[in-house]
Amino acid sequence: MASVATGWKEGAETMRRYVIVGLASGILFGVLDAVINANPLAQRLYEAYRPIARASVNAPAGVAIDLVYGFVLAGIFLLLYASLPGGAGWVKGISFGLLAWFFGVVMASVSSWVMFNVPAAALAYTLLTGLGEMLALGILYGLTLRPKTL
Repeated sequence: MASVATGWKEGAETMRRYVIVGLASGILFGVLDAVINANPLAQRLYEAYRPIARASVNAPAGVAIDLVYGFVLAGIFLLLYASLPGGAGWVKGISFGLLAWFFGVVMASVSSWVMFNVPAAALAYTLLTGLGEMLALGILYGLTLRPKTL
């Protein structure tokens, strides 16, 4: 009976940590997105998107989306944890960040390059800042999240 109680406590601790880190990473995601996209350099580089850009940003929707992304990425990190290369958590976080960068940022940038007449500097900026953002999130996950061990 004691092992059931211990297992329940470990599961509750893992869930509590997931909620806290998911929330923190969602907030970090939003802050990094704002810094990356609202600075004068980004505004100049992304001028090519002006004709199709919205006149104003829907901030509440953006915050909600970033929070959801934080929880989703934290959950995926936990699911993939044992399969990620590296022994230390932070190394697994870097591996996860590189995966997230490739599947999110690289693929979207290549699609933009194929579909739109976007300056190479804008694509390079997106790739580099996206790499930094995904590595920061991955390292956060790697330092703070561990799946419950059986």
